[in-house]
Amino acid sequence: MIQFKALLIKELREAFRDKRALLVALSFGLLAPVMIMVMSKFAISQAVESPEVYVKFSGAEYAPKLIKAFKDENILAFTDVPADEKRVWQERNVEVIIPDTYAQDMIDGKPIDIILRADYNEKSLGAPIRRIRDEIRSFSLAIGYKRLLVRGIDIKLLKPITLQQQDTALPTSNAMMISLILGLYLMMGAFVSGQAISIDASAGERERNVLEMLLCQPVSTLKIVMAKLVSSSLIATIAVTLMLSLTTVSVTFVDLTKIGATFSLDGFTFTALLMLLIPLCFLASSLQLFVAFQAKSFKEAQSTVGMLIMIPAMVPVAMMLIDDKPSWISWTPITGQSLLMEDLFKGLPVDWIAVLVTSGITVALTAGLVLTIAKKLTSEKVVMSLS
Repeated sequence: MIQFKALLIKELREAFRDKRALLVALSFGLLAPVMIMVMSKFAISQAVESPEVYVKFSGAEYAPKLIKAFKDENILAFTDVPADEKRVWQERNVEVIIPDTYAQDMIDGKPIDIILRADYNEKSLGAPIRRIRDEIRSFSLAIGYKRLLVRGIDIKLLKPITLQQQDTALPTSNAMMISLILGLYLMMGAFVSGQAISIDASAGERERNVLEMLLCQPVSTLKIVMAKLVSSSLIATIAVTLMLSLTTVSVTFVDLTKIGATFSLDGFTFTALLMLLIPLCFLASSLQLFVAFQAKSFKEAQSTVGMLIMIPAMVPVAMMLIDDKPSWISWTPITGQSLLMEDLFKGLPVDWIAVLVTSGITVALTAGLVLTIAKKLTSEKVVMSLS
């Protein structure tokens, strides 16, 4: 125990000595809440607000009522664009072409073809194009209903069945946008925050010949690996805790009432999330140590270990694409934590059996990696980075 304590103190001193490296390790936990706040505000504004859309109308004089309907929805003519936004809307180049036969076709009751020209692959035009299409559709339906009323036909005949929707989701479920972003960032934080410490404690110490000196001491390789694991995992845990704490504050600056949602990280949710994430921090650090020790140099270790961030980034995205998830996916590391965090954010009851099983499997996998690394450190090929 005394040997392990000495090794742990040595690893922690190494980790906290370089303030710049420590700041880089914790930067994810500091910046992620700010990014969540900014992204959430932007997404909400795009979902509920109707900013000005500037369109190049051709033949506007033929359909004054349609142009007025557009104006009521903040869809304005390009001639009204402010000088500071003119270049942006010039590049977006949204056009609505109204035929010169509009008025006569309207009198004759003939179909009217209105052309909407724009780059449909341009991401920034997604909301403007949708608003223009919706307004034309609403205007067309309104005219159709009026024509039926003039002919003495009740428009209710067009809607023989009315669907009454009753949403049973909790108010917290409406904040899934924040939940998905936060869940993804939390798992990425577990992998990113301790990465620099893990690489320096393995490939870095090997290049500085510190590892060789450690192995010459009368101490088991298991204790050496455990000390490195605890040091790296501690930094990752601090970063994740910091991220959760700052997110609790940053979310208060997001007006979720606009989308009828509520979101808060109370003490229970905070504790439950840490119970899920701490084993994940240890798993991430053990994976990083394992991969870094296999690398032949410090530079190679940085490249290969950096690829591990793809695991927490891609797994939740892949799960979103699976409609019918197999039952075993709820018990495996990363996928299990992701599903349990989703339930927590929704305000659903916590499945403590799933928490214990998932955490147990994660700890078991971590223990297996630690034992494997400890065994490999007895090999001269790994210690001397020989081919």
